Amino acid sequence: MCGTGGSSEGRLHTQDAELEIANLMERARRLVEDGRRAFLGIVGLPGSGKSTLAERLLAELSGTPPEGHEAGEWVAHLPMDGFHLATAELARLGLSSRRGAPDTFDAAGYVALLRRLAADTAEVVYAPSFERSRGEPLAGRIAVTPAARLIITEGNYLLVDDPAWLPLRTVLDEVWFCATDDQRRRRQLIARHVAFGKTEAAAEAWADGVDQANCAIISRTSHLADLVVSEDVMSSLLLIAADA
Repeated sequence: MCGTGGSSEGRLHTQDAELEIANLMERARRLVEDGRRAFLGIVGLPGSGKSTLAERLLAELSGTPPEGHEAGEWVAHLPMDGFHLATAELARLGLSSRRGAPDTFDAAGYVALLRRLAADTAEVVYAPSFERSRGEPLAGRIAVTPAARLIITEGNYLLVDDPAWLPLRTVLDEVWFCATDDQRRRRQLIARHVAFGKTEAAAEAWADGVDQANCAIISRTSHLADLVVSEDVMSSLLLIAADA
């Protein structure tokens, strides 16, 4: 893992990662050069830092729009997590023990919303978010205005070769895959599960069971991505976010 200070080697490592991050920002801006609404997908294993990358892109791009676009609402963040099935519905379907697997999301609803956004009408489109502290999706939390030219959407299954998810590829202009160090990713996952109520033992069991099964599905899709964001860049982003 790269450092945020200390040795000159660590500082150089971080500087190199920051240069790569700047290149990612420029690549994202280029997606809207023709003026139409564009879609950038970010995919990776659970705990790889997808949300961290998406939030960094949103924070920096919002204030530095391409020529001809206004700062602020020209970029929007739409996580796939908002399309988790509700806890009660998972229980009804007998899927509670597999929460986070591909069939525990409303994939059709996610695709439909992205297609609605791709129509690029003069209306505000409302999208759901995921309230992690409650473990529930929250309807209408995200407002995407007509000014939004770049939609950043992140989730696990954007490239999965499954009829429910395949239509996403007709909407997404680019998909970036977040590479990750497995040991760091596992620690991140366990810490997240503990933070939201699981015991240490239960968190480890979930990370090594349900999460790992999902990782196997997602890993097989990495070759389909337009770009792989390196482990160094992802580690640097996570360290910066942790220090913020």
